Amino acid sequence: MNISSLLSALPGAIAQGLIWGVMAIGVYLTYKVLDIADLTVDGTMATGGAVCVMMMLNGANLWLALLCAVLAGMIAGLVTGLFHTAMGIPAILAGILTQLSLYSINLAIMGFKANQGINVRNYHLLVTSRNVKVLGLNNPILVMIIVTAILIGVLYWYFGREIGAALRATGSNEHMARAQGINVNRCKIIGLMISNGIVALASALYAQYQGAVDVNMGRGGIVIGLAAVIISSVIFGKIFHNFALKLLGVSLGAVIYYIVIQIVLWLGLNTNMLKLLSALVVAIFLAIPYWKGKLSKSKSSKEVRNA
Repeated sequence: MNISSLLSALPGAIAQGLIWGVMAIGVYLTYKVLDIADLTVDGTMATGGAVCVMMMLNGANLWLALLCAVLAGMIAGLVTGLFHTAMGIPAILAGILTQLSLYSINLAIMGFKANQGINVRNYHLLVTSRNVKVLGLNNPILVMIIVTAILIGVLYWYFGREIGAALRATGSNEHMARAQGINVNRCKIIGLMISNGIVALASALYAQYQGAVDVNMGRGGIVIGLAAVIISSVIFGKIFHNFALKLLGVSLGAVIYYIVIQIVLWLGLNTNMLKLLSALVVAIFLAIPYWKGKLSKSKSSKEVRNA
């Protein structure tokens, strides 16, 4: 275990963490803001990349490909929202149905091939792993910091407006929001569309970063997104109260997650055990608030008995 090999791998882990941090922000909007467990993201985490890569392979401009990737993700969110609101299907099942459908759709987008590659030598890519150690404006870490800052700024502006406040009210108390005249079904659909559009953006960026898109690229993505959200809540929950800072905390949570994964791999973990490790990381960080609550209760009860 050479420390230099770990240090050499950290830039890549940080870059991936920032890309998945964008995805985690999308998960945060449904999981924390709307209070919906949306599993659509496992599908849209491949859809965005598939749309972006295939459009670029067919001659489309990078920015047009990214825009279409976001729109494709938003359509997937719309379908989940309609399943849930118009058909009365529970949100978690609606997400599963859309996710299953997206597997076939993603294959169709990719010409019924399991993966498609895109070479940075032949195409202009916004982020690529080849530049992760380059000192320049094309370093994916710097690019993703800028992308994340812009995304957080736009979301902070949007959720500060009336429609954004309605979305937050719907997630906080749906019945109270409805009593105030808010169309909660419309808010849920809009929230799911925004969330999956952001996830699709992360997918498009990740496909560029690794130079390929795979139909299984998003499998287990919800676990990484939830891990970032939960890590952020545990570490930054008491110091980040502003909405923009909470979004920043989610992005940092994804970076921390990938650094932890990289350290564990450096220690010699079999890469085939990564899914198990991811589940354990999420479980531990989910349990920390519970353990803290139990500990504080036991301390207070002891103080009462001693008094």
